[in-house]
Amino acid sequence: MQARTWLPIVLAAGEGTRMRSRLPKVLHVLGGRPLLGHVLAAVRAAGGAEAAVVIGPDHEPVAAAAREVFPSAAVFVQAERRGTAHAVLAARPAIERGFDDIVVAFGDTPLIRPETLARLRKSLAGGAAVVVLGFRPKDPAGYGRLVVHGHDLVAVREEKDATQAERAIGLCNAGLIAFSGRHALAILDRIGNANAKREFYLTDAVEIARTMGHTVAAIEAEEEGEVRGINTKAQLAGAEAELQQRLRAAALEAGVTMIAPETVHLAADTKLGAEVEIEPYVVFGPGVIVDDGAVIRSFSRLEGAHVGPGAIVGPFARLRPGALIGAGAHIGNFVEVKEAIIEAGAKANHLAYIGDARVGEGANLGAGTITCNYDGRDKHRTDIGKGAFIGSNSSLVAPVTIGDHAYVGSGSVITHDVPAGALALGRTRQVVKEGWAALLRALPPKRKKVPTAE
Repeated sequence: MQARTWLPIVLAAGEGTRMRSRLPKVLHVLGGRPLLGHVLAAVRAAGGAEAAVVIGPDHEPVAAAAREVFPSAAVFVQAERRGTAHAVLAARPAIERGFDDIVVAFGDTPLIRPETLARLRKSLAGGAAVVVLGFRPKDPAGYGRLVVHGHDLVAVREEKDATQAERAIGLCNAGLIAFSGRHALAILDRIGNANAKREFYLTDAVEIARTMGHTVAAIEAEEEGEVRGINTKAQLAGAEAELQQRLRAAALEAGVTMIAPETVHLAADTKLGAEVEIEPYVVFGPGVIVDDGAVIRSFSRLEGAHVGPGAIVGPFARLRPGALIGAGAHIGNFVEVKEAIIEAGAKANHLAYIGDARVGEGANLGAGTITCNYDGRDKHRTDIGKGAFIGSNSSLVAPVTIGDHAYVGSGSVITHDVPAGALALGRTRQVVKEGWAALLRALPPKRKKVPTAE
């Protein structure tokens, strides 16, 4: 039997005025990913091969964000904001292609689960022409109520229009709605704007479908959080807290050890291997992979980095994009790594900056080591060979190569390549003046003059 085809339509045209921001609402970040990205990720996880995204005028950044998560997404512009049904019909060319199922989701509802999208489609496969997603909020005030008789959805009643009995209904409209592709346009085209705001409301599809003799059904979301829309910064913070609970629970279930899970901040795409240990107060930005058996110690921040098996990072370490930490390597306290490969077993245990570099297998970087990668205009690379030893407080001025098993003396400024196995010293000779301190202390008060070193 041939699989049913489906088109997810994600409405993402809102300006987000209540967010008090110039940034379009769906581009606000949750768990290191824009709100719209979460919805499209759920679509992809539900098996969506195609998607239509409806954006507002001059919202090219929204289109770019959509394609970053879902490269094949078709983008349509709602030139005027005239209601949700009007927004869906902006994607008419995609609907007309003849999909079996049409599922309308919202770009500001980021916690929707792939399983819920699948359940909407399952109800369509059961013969319904329209399926509405409902939920049971703790406080239903302000929400439209789903009026259900038996297995059929009779109406979506806005609270201001509801009777006292209807207001007592606990099942509320979550906004998501699915259509049989065969009937979608016929229903949508009949939606009018005879209302106070002169807008075309998607919820009117329920009554229209029933008058056309079609079956209309409702299903219930498993939890309130997954259908909660984001309209304010406070709601964004609440969604972040809920997402973090989900991510931590999934990590713990997979065998990750977290000493104080409530203090660990994960990104939506963080990938953690088996037997990983995360100490308190660690922040993961987007694009982090931590392999089996690695340890991330307290107060570290990672973004765009890959930590190899058995490596130790932190405490107080910072891994920036492009950091690749090899198996068993050590990145210690107050060490920053950016766009650099730290090969297996290499160590930078304290107070170092490693940028645009390769640190060879088993090499050791002393405290205060800096790769001077930027000359004020361009970035340059430093290559540190296998088993090299870099003494404390050394500056390696790129571009420069330190050969395998070479030594750099403490306090050196290295501006030329160091051959394999050689010792490099780049500092002035120490000068000692016997008795100089006593001369200083012997000077009369208020007339102290520091003796010269000549």
